[in-house]
Amino acid sequence: MRRRIFGTAATAVALGLLVPLSGCGSSESGDSSSLRLVAAEYGDTPATSSKAFWDKVTRDFTAAHPGTKVEVKLLPWADIDSEVSRMVKAGKAPDMALMGSYSDFAAQGKLYSADELLSVSAEANFLQPLAEAGSVGTTLYGLPFVASSRLLFYNEGLFKTAGVKPPKTWNELKTAAQALKDKGVKFPYALPLGPEEAHAEALIWELSNGGGYADSSGNYSLASERNINTWSWVKDQLVTPGLTGPTPPSRLNRADAFAAFLRGEVGMLNGYPSLYHEARAKGIGVGTIAMPVSDDLGSEESPPTVGVADWMMAFKQNGNRDGISKFLGFIYQDKNLSEFAGRYHLLPSTVSASRTPAAGGGLSQTDRDFLNALRTARLYPVNDPSWVTVSNTIKRNIGRAVEPGGDPRSVLEDIAVKAGDAGAP
Repeated sequence: MRRRIFGTAATAVALGLLVPLSGCGSSESGDSSSLRLVAAEYGDTPATSSKAFWDKVTRDFTAAHPGTKVEVKLLPWADIDSEVSRMVKAGKAPDMALMGSYSDFAAQGKLYSADELLSVSAEANFLQPLAEAGSVGTTLYGLPFVASSRLLFYNEGLFKTAGVKPPKTWNELKTAAQALKDKGVKFPYALPLGPEEAHAEALIWELSNGGGYADSSGNYSLASERNINTWSWVKDQLVTPGLTGPTPPSRLNRADAFAAFLRGEVGMLNGYPSLYHEARAKGIGVGTIAMPVSDDLGSEESPPTVGVADWMMAFKQNGNRDGISKFLGFIYQDKNLSEFAGRYHLLPSTVSASRTPAAGGGLSQTDRDFLNALRTARLYPVNDPSWVTVSNTIKRNIGRAVEPGGDPRSVLEDIAVKAGDAGAP
């Protein structure tokens, strides 16, 4: 199976909300007058909770499709995968789920395919990299909902003080980081290789040297020579000279790196749209560029960026295909999809919604840059059932490659062995 890279996009807190919605018409079997959706909570406070979106959808959907109840249960990202798995194993699968993975359920034959739920035009409306990541073989099971991509952020004020320009190559990045350090910047380049999301940072660096998690045939290539060279350079040229800050990369999580950026303590780091908007709201001037490339590739090369997305899936267990189809058709209308994406500074997953975001509003230039990057992004292999285990192995081990005394080759080869034990070819 060809691998394509994608993963979850947002963090959230546990609010455990149960929101009643109106539903859709009759089904092929089962009782589609009552549908259940389990969805990840995207907000981090009650004020930003996803409940507001689902409440609005309740009113709108009720007006268009009276007579059917849809219950939406919101769960935190930390719990939703295990909780939905528990429901499925107990024979109590929801009709739909919005979460960060789908391939386990598809491999078990638990999900409706997109062509059983959506019109041909609706299925063709998904952005191509997302549709590929949501497909097992040629069949789409994970319906992409919202997405994002990664760009390199730099603090414009700190760059001006240090007298450096945005880097295009690794050596230029090192030069900028050294100048930032000389000016007392705490984290010249923040390198979050802690277990929260190290697999994203790792892939960004590997792609910028022509490597990555998969080879040209789509098979895992976790310990390729290019990847080994990447981590040798990062260790020797950034970490050892102290250009990544006082916290060892293996103990620096993404959330901590982002918080430091918002405090003005970070010169450069890889980020996504919501961080950009948060920083601007705090008065921090933020520039965004593509990740610099290795000097072996040269500044004219344009490796793909990393993308992330979340997936809507529909379970067969209750036989409510017709009702699910009507509800999904409503949720994926441009105005609804764009409204949800806009709340969290994410990108809608469809071609039409990305052209007319927020029911006709315009994207900022920076958001357009993220969208352009998303169109050609490299995606996590979420369509491979072993990816959950493989990604966890990467997250918990890649930081060792840049520790004092660490050997990038040994670490990557160890990760590859563990991935093979998980069933990755």
